[in-house]
Amino acid sequence: MESFSFYNPTRVLFGKGQIGKIGKELKKADIESCLMIAGGGSIRKNGVYEQVCESLKENKIEWIESWGVQPNPTVEKVREMITLAKESSVDAILAVGGGSVIDSGKATAAGIFLNDIWNAYVDKEKIIRALPIFTILTISGTGSEMNGNSVLTLSSEKKKWSISSKLLYPKVSIIDPSIQATLSFRQTVNGAIDAISHILEYIFMNETAIVTRNIDAGLIKTIVKMTDRLQQVANDYTARANLAWSATLALNGISGVGLQGGDWACHSIEHALSAIDPKIAHGEGLGVIFPAWIEYVSEREPNRFSWWVKEVCEEDSVARALRKCRETLKRWGSATNLRELGIRESQLPEIRDLLLTYGPIGEIVRFRAEDIEALLMLAY
Repeated sequence: MESFSFYNPTRVLFGKGQIGKIGKELKKADIESCLMIAGGGSIRKNGVYEQVCESLKENKIEWIESWGVQPNPTVEKVREMITLAKESSVDAILAVGGGSVIDSGKATAAGIFLNDIWNAYVDKEKIIRALPIFTILTISGTGSEMNGNSVLTLSSEKKKWSISSKLLYPKVSIIDPSIQATLSFRQTVNGAIDAISHILEYIFMNETAIVTRNIDAGLIKTIVKMTDRLQQVANDYTARANLAWSATLALNGISGVGLQGGDWACHSIEHALSAIDPKIAHGEGLGVIFPAWIEYVSEREPNRFSWWVKEVCEEDSVARALRKCRETLKRWGSATNLRELGIRESQLPEIRDLLLTYGPIGEIVRFRAEDIEALLMLAY
């Protein structure tokens, strides 16, 4: 196993009854005011908003609110929040929601110190400072609650790009799996697929990282088993808790130790899909792209996938393993091809051309135009 570094400063409060501690955590960090960022309003229905407000009041934390973050969050919305944060001179960002809300919160925290936040996503400005970030997670999948990554879309140019910085790790993240029982099964599945995809981006990179790959195999199997349980009983707390923690571990650094930074071709390709059609859920898009990518790349490097076939899928060939993956997606009611996502064949050249503006795609196979075309046809 090669040398590696591991970094993660986020403190996690996990379990039932933890949300009410957010005020105390802010107070301990000498925060007097914060910008609370939220999505479409589900936290008003599941009781999270009430718990947060009560805790902030008890600890004499002032706050202002910004609502309306959408799935596949946009830089345009973040710019609004940056303006609000500047005008209100807040001390911190409190993101209450899923990955889109947390990613927007991170961008806001850094953006108030930049000329324009999008400059960070296109490497025109470096993040040198950010407000402290606190999160309360309401849907598991992206892992944004315990990493320094953020993904935003510039709608006008259909660019869905990412940034990463040590300054964007949340100071404290609260995960109460019990409040995720109100999610639809489709939302649960999208989060599960996203988490599995994070692991798959790493797992094929280096066969000598035995410890990490065994951890990753266990995480994938746990995610599948817990999602199956939640399909039967939505309020199965044990299943919710184990799914939530697996999703956090899938992208908090531990799943990629010794795996050379990962490949990330599938995430790039899915980003193009959901940039063109923001209605496509990130997880569901990955569920279509990843099996197609494995099918395509395994024709060139079949031996690279033999460990995954045997240890993760418990099969004896790539073809059987992929059939099992797609059967799982069907069982969960998730798409297995681009047609089911609503993508038309006439849109494939547009997706290809958009991807070619993204820079290098993939590490195991560096995707050129013809590779992108072939993979999109396999996925179609």
